[in-house]
Amino acid sequence: MPWFRTLHSFALRLSGIRPEQIMQAEHYRELSRAIGVSIAVDRFNAEDNILESNANSDPILSIINLARLRKVPLRSQYNQSNTDVDWVTLSYVAESLINYKKRLQLYDFTDMLEIFVNESSKFCPNLSVSFIDEAQDLSPLQWDVAHIIEKYSDKIYCAGDDDQAIYKWAGAEVEHLIGLDGGYEVLEQSYRVPRNIHAIAARISKRIHRRVPKSYLPKEEDGEVQRLNDVSDIDLSDGTWLILAQANYFLHNVIDSLRSSGLLFAYHGKRSISQKISEAVNGWEQMRKGKAVTAQSARTVYSYMSVGNRVKRGFKKLPHLMDDDEITLEQLQVNHGLLATKDMIWHEAMDRIPDGERAYITALLRRGEKFNGTPRIHLSTIHGSKGGEADNVVLFTDVSPAASKAAEQDPDELHRVFYVGVTRTKKNLYLIEPEDALRSYSI
Repeated sequence: MPWFRTLHSFALRLSGIRPEQIMQAEHYRELSRAIGVSIAVDRFNAEDNILESNANSDPILSIINLARLRKVPLRSQYNQSNTDVDWVTLSYVAESLINYKKRLQLYDFTDMLEIFVNESSKFCPNLSVSFIDEAQDLSPLQWDVAHIIEKYSDKIYCAGDDDQAIYKWAGAEVEHLIGLDGGYEVLEQSYRVPRNIHAIAARISKRIHRRVPKSYLPKEEDGEVQRLNDVSDIDLSDGTWLILAQANYFLHNVIDSLRSSGLLFAYHGKRSISQKISEAVNGWEQMRKGKAVTAQSARTVYSYMSVGNRVKRGFKKLPHLMDDDEITLEQLQVNHGLLATKDMIWHEAMDRIPDGERAYITALLRRGEKFNGTPRIHLSTIHGSKGGEADNVVLFTDVSPAASKAAEQDPDELHRVFYVGVTRTKKNLYLIEPEDALRSYSI
């Protein structure tokens, strides 16, 4: 199924752009140095998630990219943005970026869409049936791509939920989905949301002014809704959990609390303890039990040991071993410079593990958590959770000042955000009362 792919990947495959022609983080850094304007690309998305890319890119690049995705003049997007960047700098970077890409024959991910739109007659395949999923998240430029695919398809189906359209800030245009020609069918049965949570979701969706009227049936169990003052009032020791907030900073205290309680969790998909430290601790304890580990694991163990009193100088990278070679603690001591002894537990042997991580691992072990296991507790903003679900959802009702201000002009966006948050629930919903009732969402 060669065309089962994202819009960006579809356009890339057909455009003839080679992988080495795609803009990477180092290209943006080179441009930044050349023009004397700071451009920070912390996490560069190498495939297609334009929403994540917008959220994590430099503010200047974000405005430039949003203007292109929304097909509006750069000045218009600049006027709508809340940025401290002056117009002269922004326009200078935009022009420099165009010239840089043209000179080096490089392309970014928005270029892929624009090339497809402009040159689709050369390479768009004829298709019997096409499906466009998550259509509520498409930007105007992405809709252009979708309609070209429609032109070359005998039939096309768009799947989406306008009540879950929460990426307006990233260029998505839900109005286009709502106004599409053709009939529509509502999938009437939810296989996730229980009755009591469904009732709350239905009340929220009715607040949305511009939407397609629809109804669906909850699954056949009641579910439970509780209102609490703090996450610490909840027993998180069992089951799967999603802890959600409208903005990241509402979760900071929760992270500290989970770490001090010795609970393993994931924050925006990243484990609370790195895979590297997990592998090192596990590898050392396995060797203390007389078991062999791979040389790659042994290197990870060595990376947290001091040269001189734990590992002899010159042996730190185990230069004479292949990654897949198996090795024991005794063999490391005899042939590979290990000075740490079997009677040392992990935090004594690996003295370079940071104090904070050492305390956290100790708390995990004391609680009996498998720190190298899969987290059952996930923390995220509501935007980052779309598509996710858990038996138990903890939802903060606090709203950031920026979101509160935006809701004065367009309340639908905030209604949709909390609708998404509530409907991640499979069994139990815990609503955390706001710290400031005047800046919160009423559920």
